[in-house]
Amino acid sequence: MPPKPRKTATPGRLIGYARVSTEEQGTDPQLDELRAAGCNSILEEHASGADRERPVLARLLRDIRPGETLVVVRLDRLARSVSHLLAVIEQLEMLGAHFRSLRDPIDTTTPQGMFSLQVLGAVAQLERALIAERTKAGLRAARKRGRVGGNPGLRARDPDAIRKVCSSRDKGPSRRRAGGTGHVAADRAADAPRPALGRRRARPESGAGGPLDR
Repeated sequence: MPPKPRKTATPGRLIGYARVSTEEQGTDPQLDELRAAGCNSILEEHASGADRERPVLARLLRDIRPGETLVVVRLDRLARSVSHLLAVIEQLEMLGAHFRSLRDPIDTTTPQGMFSLQVLGAVAQLERALIAERTKAGLRAARKRGRVGGNPGLRARDPDAIRKVCSSRDKGPSRRRAGGTGHVAADRAADAPRPALGRRRARPESGAGGPLDR
């Protein structure tokens, strides 16, 4: 009696994300590659890579389902920095979704793709350490020369300076709330501190990383 064929899990749908920085640029080349890769649906966005307020990406990350895969043509179409990329991928993994970049060796459904992701995390961690060391060296050199960092008005207890700082802090949360819940959720995911990658669901630290796109 011949053995019964093993059942394989049906892969989830592929969701493409195409982004250009200005209205004058077109997404057609990205759309062609994403369709050729088998994307069932494609979302388009016109926004700078450095812009945190990307409503289409925020909605995609909010609505994606377990088993589905977010696909981009290149990494710089999705993230503004390595740390932002790692934060988005971690958010997808927490939802049971995956990520793939067509022109880069990143595919979180494969061991090779996860290895590449861990290398990116190690690079980001090294960069954070180098930045911290340069910052400490600069502060030490400034202190030797009698210069002290910070706001001079605050150090002098100037009422006007204190009022300006308090006013700026009060306006920050209201601006985020005005952007919508999807934006706030994406911002919180990008801002949350994360340990170094070492496991499938390890949470990389955000707040640093070189720019992927302008």
